[in-house]
Amino acid sequence: MQKIPALCAGALAVSAAFCAFSAQAQSVEELVEQVKAMRQQLDSQRARIDELERDVRSARAPAPPAAPYVVTEPVLAGRAVSSETLGALRGTGGAGAGGGQQPAAPAPPVGGPASAPTAPTNTAAVGRAPSGDNRTREVAPIFEQPGVLTQRGKYVFEPAIQYGYSSSNRVALVGYTVIPALLIGLIDVREVKRNTTTATATLRTGLTNRIEVEAKLPYVYRSDATVSREVFTGTAVERAFETSGKAVGDVELAARFQLNEGGVDKPYFISGLRFKSRTGKDPFEVTTDCQRRCIGENITGSGLPLELPTGSGFYSLQPSLTWLFPSDPAVFFGSFSYLHNFKRDVSRTVLNGEKESLGTIAPGGVIGFNFGMGLALNDKASFSVGYDHNSVARTKQNGRTVPGSVRMQLGTLLIGYSYRLSEKKTLSVAVGAGLTRDTPDVTLMVRVPMSF
Repeated sequence: MQKIPALCAGALAVSAAFCAFSAQAQSVEELVEQVKAMRQQLDSQRARIDELERDVRSARAPAPPAAPYVVTEPVLAGRAVSSETLGALRGTGGAGAGGGQQPAAPAPPVGGPASAPTAPTNTAAVGRAPSGDNRTREVAPIFEQPGVLTQRGKYVFEPAIQYGYSSSNRVALVGYTVIPALLIGLIDVREVKRNTTTATATLRTGLTNRIEVEAKLPYVYRSDATVSREVFTGTAVERAFETSGKAVGDVELAARFQLNEGGVDKPYFISGLRFKSRTGKDPFEVTTDCQRRCIGENITGSGLPLELPTGSGFYSLQPSLTWLFPSDPAVFFGSFSYLHNFKRDVSRTVLNGEKESLGTIAPGGVIGFNFGMGLALNDKASFSVGYDHNSVARTKQNGRTVPGSVRMQLGTLLIGYSYRLSEKKTLSVAVGAGLTRDTPDVTLMVRVPMSF
């Protein structure tokens, strides 16, 4: 706009010069030639003015809005509003489950679930796209199931280590009462402390932009300490029984499929299927302290194992459904799952090497759900909080419910923090606190997903 007045002034100057020059013209022919030249100059200046006016109008037009983007959790993870944005988010190593623990398969939740994972597995916050750096912000995975799927042709290797501690007290009354205040028999008081450390190597890859597969290899180290005192036996001395075990755990295979495209104010749904083998040391194969029998008459021992198992002893299949809902500036996520354990005939090993048949054992199914929220603090750091719950059904033996078996409720509160070390490497830490009596008192998981 500043150039327009200058051009107008130039035109006026040309006009003034024309008048002065015409007064001094010697002939009509010379005057006509000068008029033609000046007209050409005026036409050129008028075209220049029109061009400048078009430039000014285009500069005043409003700029198109920046496309929204989603920042992901490598828990549970989010997707953007389009397939192109979703492709950019995949392959970040998000797990959605991680810090929690699931029955028959250590988690986070999420064991489990979170899982990590992730899950969460893949969460993200929706915001304004950065001007220079288009890398996604990762939200700390707290559940075992990841949410963001790995991009086709990409690989994610995730080493992790998880520690869990639990303690419990038990009082067993074996006898009968003459009156309510008088017991004739045995009072057995036991205090059990358990420490479990699990190192896990996980590898996942994307078959397509909507399908990914995963393999997990755990190595388990366990140590238990049982302090007992038998009252009414003539001694008040406490007895300590310590045992441990270390070996490869149950190998797991999983596949996940993204069901929908999702978008702004639209949730994303991811279905999953996990298979757990029984490659770990079977709890029915370890030798107990019973010399001949652990059940029935003539019992000779407590039945405690001399070496701790590292596996569940049963094949398991777990379908799941993970959901993700981005809402600026946070992402809400969660999942539903059901773990089915396949029954099998088992027997217990006693000290003399004999087998004591226990019949057909069918562990109860596990109904699980979790939910949480992820928030990106900046381009590198993120924070997540969530809750994981598992309901374990009663165990059956030979088609009948085992006496003393009850439904257990396992609830864990999870908090996670994640920091991006580089473009392809992230450090995630998740802490879980048990809220129910049967849940481990505390769980700690550290994982480092690396994409390549």
